[in-house]
Amino acid sequence: MTTHIEVTVPDIGDFGDVPVIEVLVAKGDTVEAEQSLVTLESDKATMEVPSPVAGVIAELRVQLDDTVSEGDVIAVIDAVAQVSDSEQVAGTSKPAPPEPSPAAKSTVAAVTPTAQPDTCARQSPPVPMDAKAALPSSTPYASPAIRRFARELGTDLSRVKGSARGGRIIREDVTAFVKSVMTGSTASSKGGLDFDLPPPPKVDFSRYGETELQPLTRIQKISGAYLHRNWLSIPHVTQNDLADITGMEAFRKANADKAKEQGFKLTPLVFMIKAAVAALKAFPIFNASLDQQRENLVLKKFFHIGIAVDTPNGLVVPVLRDCDQKDIFQLAAELAELSQKARDGKLMPTEMQGGCFSISSLGGIGGTSFTPIINAPEVAILGVSRSSIRPQWDGESFQPRMMLPLSLSYDHRVIDGANAARFARYLASCLEDFKSMDL
Repeated sequence: MTTHIEVTVPDIGDFGDVPVIEVLVAKGDTVEAEQSLVTLESDKATMEVPSPVAGVIAELRVQLDDTVSEGDVIAVIDAVAQVSDSEQVAGTSKPAPPEPSPAAKSTVAAVTPTAQPDTCARQSPPVPMDAKAALPSSTPYASPAIRRFARELGTDLSRVKGSARGGRIIREDVTAFVKSVMTGSTASSKGGLDFDLPPPPKVDFSRYGETELQPLTRIQKISGAYLHRNWLSIPHVTQNDLADITGMEAFRKANADKAKEQGFKLTPLVFMIKAAVAALKAFPIFNASLDQQRENLVLKKFFHIGIAVDTPNGLVVPVLRDCDQKDIFQLAAELAELSQKARDGKLMPTEMQGGCFSISSLGGIGGTSFTPIINAPEVAILGVSRSSIRPQWDGESFQPRMMLPLSLSYDHRVIDGANAARFARYLASCLEDFKSMDL
């Protein structure tokens, strides 16, 4: 006998209306357990939805460029049920489908077996509303997912004109409004930030020579809006300092082979993560966020550190969790794994959420200092440039020392300059006296 299995969109974090960028199967196709059915693309990563069981695609309920949210049904599979031992002895059984892996089993929990084929039209999940929220005069006409999307971009929906039926605001309306703000044709009013800026000049560059039009990647488009919002809404100040990492580098190189034997590199970044954790413990105000009303600080008791990773499609920030509970070798292994997933575009949305403090390292490229943009709702970010040998006075003579430039950008609404200088110096001292940290 066959069982009809509804395959639904698994937990994709706080994202809604995620576009379907690939449909990998068709109605009537035979699929194996864990075989990918569709590919979804969130703001900064792609993910494939696998089949939880082996069977035949009875219905395919999504198409290319559809948008889906957690719990939406994407396909119905006719799965062949396993038969009893007695039936196998009688020779009436068919080979049982392979046992799903633990990863597939997590998706099986999200599917609902039904006795009969589901011939009803696809229904959206119910949206809770109250009478006041239903009045067009009291709130813009938009779905909860669009409201969340607008909040993430810092967009006031009352200023957005809906283009869908009945004036409903859709995702394209929000992105068009953000684009108009970024080009200067519309002023943003989020948090009272109105800028009467002239539009950028319109230039036909082809008049001056050969040109080529290269579209921005999806990550660049969305990250650009976030960065623009953060730069305009947060008063940035950057504190620069130097850390003497001569001893730390000697220790790191002495333990490089131990890490290599375990399949990863022991990079300077893991020492910076441990130093950041120590500094966050000493200065709790840096491990905080402003609440929505900007009247209170939310002080965090956990230590999740975001690491900016340069990928072919743009910058992403995966988050290493509970860094206070892991040693440098555990952090190095996890960092290597997340960085590779970021470069492959395979990060889950939940792997980029919940950060307390971010680190952006350009040490492998160069430079002496820079101003990293704060990753809201965090209140600070550490920029790291290339270390170099510099002469340092020891009281009697100049000695060659390996010096690491640090650039700490902080939210001046929350942190004053004196505390920022103390934090940067404390972090640098942790790197200098690295054995005092819990490595």
